[in-house]
Amino acid sequence: MTVSSPVRDRSVREEEAPVGNSRGPRSRPHEKRAALGFLTPSAIGLTLFVLVPTILAIATSFFHWPTFGDVTFAGWDNYRNLFARGNAFPAALINTIVFTIVVVPLNLVLTLAMAFWISTSRISHVYRVLFFLPVVTPSVATSIIWKMLYQPGGIIDYLAQSVGIQMPNLLATNSTALMAVVLVVIWNGLGYNTLIFSAAIDQLPDSVLDAAKIDGAGFWSTLFRVKLPLMTPAIFFATTITIIQAFQIFNQPYVMTAGGPGNATVTVVMDVYQKAFQGGQLGAAAAPAMILFALILVVTALQWLGQKKWVSYDQ
Repeated sequence: MTVSSPVRDRSVREEEAPVGNSRGPRSRPHEKRAALGFLTPSAIGLTLFVLVPTILAIATSFFHWPTFGDVTFAGWDNYRNLFARGNAFPAALINTIVFTIVVVPLNLVLTLAMAFWISTSRISHVYRVLFFLPVVTPSVATSIIWKMLYQPGGIIDYLAQSVGIQMPNLLATNSTALMAVVLVVIWNGLGYNTLIFSAAIDQLPDSVLDAAKIDGAGFWSTLFRVKLPLMTPAIFFATTITIIQAFQIFNQPYVMTAGGPGNATVTVVMDVYQKAFQGGQLGAAAAPAMILFALILVVTALQWLGQKKWVSYDQ
């Protein structure tokens, strides 16, 4: 019987022990420098094109800043004047909120339905390209085409009259102008979210779907209890992007109605444009821009806080 010495065993264990910190490998200096090098261009771009313009816009909103003339400190006057009688901002803010409330859910529901329909087709790649064409087509060009379609004597008016319906001038009537623009914006943006949801559907694990079939889950049960929960990261991303885009809408209402009739279709971004480039008042234009920025920031922050309750990143 051989008795091992504790001292000898300890020395053997020390020789076999790995060299270095037992808590884990330390990051090497060149790795830190490489990471810093990769981050630097993005950090510079973020600073120059996002942070600095935002700070300057905030400062500008507190000044009377005409395009030509003396710059004077205004305090909160630019913000108070937004709600004065005759200012278009209250109508623009209401229109923008209504626009967002209508566009976002309709866009998400339609694009989800289209994505699931495309996933069942053998030529899904063809449909993806076709649905994405309006996204890459200049929105100004498509807005001009839709404006022609909406006009009296246009195709929409002709089709309505052929079935005995007398159509009003959709873009010149207060009750229909905003919804007419909404339909164009929804059509214009369908392809983007459809592509996102199609990619998410393709990434659904077959093992989970097969398990649902074995358990006897029907179509609707599989859709709402399996597929949609697994797609929540994509849905969250699409919702966030669509809300931000809806708040910033400009091209379609500007080209199709120029904010009319009256202020029926004016949006906050249009109000900023009119104050800055038509009115020549940069300070007065910066004030609604900052309110819109704060609104988008609050809504986005609430979404990020709320995602913990319904977004699942576990497959």
